[in-house]
Amino acid sequence: MTHNVSAARPPVRAPSRPVTRLEVAVDEDYEQFRARYEQAVPPLDYERTFDLVTQQAPWSAVIDLAEENGPLGFMIYWKFDAQPLFGLAGNRARCTEYLMGNHTIAERMYRHDAGSLLYAPLRTTIHESPSGETLFAIDRPSDTVAALGRSDITDVGRELDRKVGTLLRHLGTSVPDELT
Repeated sequence: MTHNVSAARPPVRAPSRPVTRLEVAVDEDYEQFRARYEQAVPPLDYERTFDLVTQQAPWSAVIDLAEENGPLGFMIYWKFDAQPLFGLAGNRARCTEYLMGNHTIAERMYRHDAGSLLYAPLRTTIHESPSGETLFAIDRPSDTVAALGRSDITDVGRELDRKVGTLLRHLGTSVPDELT
């Protein structure tokens, strides 16, 4: 039996939206700031999280673990130190890329649209500018999720804006107005 896939295919949605890229100058050495960032945003405790899934634990246990694991509201899901690889091409600027987030916050978007996970966790970098200045960069979360066109999801994005602002304040950097 063959199916005419094109006849059943829904139309392509292609919403566009402006995204504000924020680069915050950090008045600190790259390695020092990176170390403090990684202390404030610890890695996700994959083992304990997996145990909760295996045990089919209640969602409240997931929330409790996330609050314990990421007391400032965020955890690192993945990180990539780019310079060693790109250094092979002669590049000297240091850059560490992160996927930073909180699955208990992401769930509050997921319940409305599973496709919201395209924007969670948040993508951030700590990198050096061409002049050697240390920068923290992120796309404003509320801008990224706005393409979904759902106010309940955009509201969570605005909450993430404020949480990123709180993180930056904790790290002693300036906080852009877009994150307040």
